[in-house]
Amino acid sequence: MKPQVVVVGSFVQDLTWKCSAFPAPGETVVGTFVTGPGGKGSNQAVAAGRAGARTLFVGAVGRDAFAADVKQFYRAEGIAARFVGKPTHATGTAAILVNATGQNEIIVALGANAALRPADVPAAALRTARVVVTQHETDLRTVATVLRNARHAGATTIHNPAPMRADFDPALLKHVDILIPNETEFAALVNLLGVAPSKNFTAAALAMLSPDQLHALCRLLNVQTVIVTLGAKGVFISQAGTGAHAFIAAYKGRVVDTTGAGDAFCGGFAAGLVKFDGDILAAARFGNAVAALSVTKFGTAPSMPTAREIAAFLR
Repeated sequence: MKPQVVVVGSFVQDLTWKCSAFPAPGETVVGTFVTGPGGKGSNQAVAAGRAGARTLFVGAVGRDAFAADVKQFYRAEGIAARFVGKPTHATGTAAILVNATGQNEIIVALGANAALRPADVPAAALRTARVVVTQHETDLRTVATVLRNARHAGATTIHNPAPMRADFDPALLKHVDILIPNETEFAALVNLLGVAPSKNFTAAALAMLSPDQLHALCRLLNVQTVIVTLGAKGVFISQAGTGAHAFIAAYKGRVVDTTGAGDAFCGGFAAGLVKFDGDILAAARFGNAVAALSVTKFGTAPSMPTAREIAAFLR
């Protein structure tokens, strides 16, 4: 069957160490280690697929054990995937530290992801998808081409500008229907575009804005819908046209590992757009539930909840 959601982005093998507290420079601490599938694009695809949307993930891998493992993972999940082999590159990896409160620090080596090219993305999938999702862990020229082609084909385009990069071209935003940055990424965007209300605008400064002020700042990005994810606080939604903005509080609960929570929201939101026929507020509430459930488990892709778990949680 044709995919409803197409996610073009990164796969990285997560190498995760859990410790009581992050080590200081020069310090060694004892922790525990696990490994598993990750990467922003792959995490979002798994979140969307498990949430009930017919999903296709498109990404690049090397020819190594990590590539073989992720192909097996997707087969077991029953989620469609196109893994483009890049023999001169290693599969992407991420070194993740998680402390006792569930907070994380991450270093990503993009590897094969940086070699993903527009020709690697099946044009037919973009023509038939309802929603297309991208991020910043692959070649940004490919990201811009995918967004342009998807929007031209009539798909709703979602862009998660994570992680923010020095080579980001703001012209990419003209191909985006829904932009989903976190506080830090939003602050970086408004600084880059020269629309910040103060010099060196920060996430801390964002937290001091009133809803009307944040909405006005979102409108300066010239994207139809901007959703700023605010971590444990929830999400802020700014839409053009009606001048409407809304805040949706996060669900409260046990936190084991916040790694991948933003990806859980993005993937859950994409699935919610399909499930609720384009209703952005309903999709955001659904994405919030997916994110809330994801942080109750350790890991990234393996922590994404199933449609049954989401339905039970929302009941």
